[in-house]
Amino acid sequence: MTASLAELVDARLRDVKDFPSPGIVFKDVTPVLADAEVFSAVVRDMADRRRGTVDVVVGIEARGFIFGAALAHELGLGFVPVRKAGKLPGATHGLTYELEYGTATIEIHEDAFVAGARVLLVDDVLATGGTAEAACRLLEQAGAEVVAFETLVELAFLAGRERLARYDVHATVVVT
Repeated sequence: MTASLAELVDARLRDVKDFPSPGIVFKDVTPVLADAEVFSAVVRDMADRRRGTVDVVVGIEARGFIFGAALAHELGLGFVPVRKAGKLPGATHGLTYELEYGTATIEIHEDAFVAGARVLLVDDVLATGGTAEAACRLLEQAGAEVVAFETLVELAFLAGRERLARYDVHATVVVT
C-alpha cells in the first residue's frame, strides 16, 4: 500500500445523503469492511497502537462491535459489547444519558470484566460524542479504567472529541 491508511479508508467511505433523516450526510463504513486489505490494515493499526496497554476491548452497538471484535481478536483479548437497553440477557449495569432529541440507555453485563480492567472503547464513527461519553461513564461506574477510545472516522465539526477530553482518542480519518 503506497497511500496512507487514512487515504485508503477515506477513499472507501460512502456518503449517503438524507440518511437517516433529511439534511444528514451519513458516513457509511461498509465499503471499508468489504475491502479485506484495508479492513485488516485498520485493525492492525489500532492493535499496534494499543498492544500491551489494555485488558479488554469494548465495542459500542452496532458497528463498534465489528471493529471491536476484530481488534480484540488481533490483540488476543476478550470483547465486551455495550448494547441498547433490554438487549442483553442476565444482570446488567445501565446508564441513561441525554441525546439531542431525548434520552437513551446503554448496558453491559455485570460480569463483563474484573474491577480495574484497562478498557479500550471502540466505535466506527465519533460524531457528537454523547454515546461514547456515556459508554465511558458506564464502564467506569462498573469498575473499569477507560484507557483510550479508537474510531475509524471522526466528524470533527461536531466536536465529539471535546466530550472525551479525559481520554486518549484516535481516529483513522478526521472529517473537518
